[in-house]
Amino acid sequence: MKVEVELISEEIIKPSSSTPDDLRHYQLSLLDQLSPPVYNPLILFYEFNDEAMPSITEISNHLKRSLAEVLTLFYPLAGRIVDNKYVNCNDEGIPYVEARVKCELSEVLNNPAPGEFSKFMPFEIDKIDNKCPLGVQLNIFECGGFAIGHCISHKLADGLSHFMFSKTWATTALGDKTKIEHPEFISAELFPPRDFTPYDAGLGVTKYKVVKRFVFSASLIESLRARYSDSLGLESQKPISRVDALSAFIWSRYVANTKDIGPAEKLYMVLHSVNLRPRFDPPLPQHSFGNFYRAAMTAPFVSRGNDCYGLVMKQVREEIEKIDDHYMRSLQQGVGHLSELNESVDSVISGELITFSFSSFCRFPLYDNDFGWGKPIWVSSPPLTFKNLVVFMDTKEADGIEAYISLEEEVMAKFETDIEFLAYVSLSGC
Repeated sequence: MKVEVELISEEIIKPSSSTPDDLRHYQLSLLDQLSPPVYNPLILFYEFNDEAMPSITEISNHLKRSLAEVLTLFYPLAGRIVDNKYVNCNDEGIPYVEARVKCELSEVLNNPAPGEFSKFMPFEIDKIDNKCPLGVQLNIFECGGFAIGHCISHKLADGLSHFMFSKTWATTALGDKTKIEHPEFISAELFPPRDFTPYDAGLGVTKYKVVKRFVFSASLIESLRARYSDSLGLESQKPISRVDALSAFIWSRYVANTKDIGPAEKLYMVLHSVNLRPRFDPPLPQHSFGNFYRAAMTAPFVSRGNDCYGLVMKQVREEIEKIDDHYMRSLQQGVGHLSELNESVDSVISGELITFSFSSFCRFPLYDNDFGWGKPIWVSSPPLTFKNLVVFMDTKEADGIEAYISLEEEVMAKFETDIEFLAYVSLSGC
């Protein structure tokens, strides 16, 4: 469905307390420098089921007060990014937008269209020259329900850091300071920044793609897990996860639907984002703020009629296992990693390499954000920034998975008529 959103107001929210002088210069880490200049977005939808609901003015004022307070903890988010090197933590503040959505919340929940959800964001999430680390938009529906859209620059934060900020903001709004985990800003110490000629970090950022949301029920995911377990004989090994199975399946349908496009033999690269925090020895705290992720890269050779998707899943798992403390030490040196990265980028630019990326937010605390009016009825995302990208999120019941798939229009059209793919999509998929 088409969504019409009208801007009501815009203001700047600054931290409730000034940032100390010794914290005014926030150094980006090497992994921050290498991250794309786009935004990690999130939309939290809330509804009221009783007559004692607060007014929108009360809701907005409550959000703004708690936002100003939480910005004192996450002080780099209220500054400005300078030259892919550091953040000037000058307390300049973040844009806070109020907007009216000209429909009922139920209409969006019953017929969600991720392609329209960029209207719930305070600015374009793929605008690569935006130096503002954070933006918030309060979207007010005609029924009184609302949605909080917020996005954090990927130059400062990975997905887990974003969720940590969002949860801390909600906890601050509730007033329960005993449950607040303070962020640890240690990324630049662990991964010192480098002076290097940057590759095009915006490579792959495109508006020429289509994003669709597909829902996979728990039972259908279990059938996929059994299918791949049987084909690979992995009964005695680490069980195939839900994300393993869905990744292998979606990848298989991507190859099947693109095998007749371009040359018969293609070089593909499968990328899975990996959280580095638990892979240190000893592990880093989960509230370590910054970009603590890398991509496990697998380059399978796929030709026409070559059904090797289960093998690809096995290869991906092997590559993920290689991201250990030894890998981390090598990554901290930086030089070799930069050389490999530049080679991969050159291959993508030349058209020799086709990349397909997966990122999972499953088991993350997406539905814990209670600002004082209950937990969200749904958590979603606007259109993804890159093509050939899949993001997994738990359904509210946490047994199914929502897959946000970003593809070129021609390939998406094939996906939407792919009988084998649709056979595993639940009826609530859209």
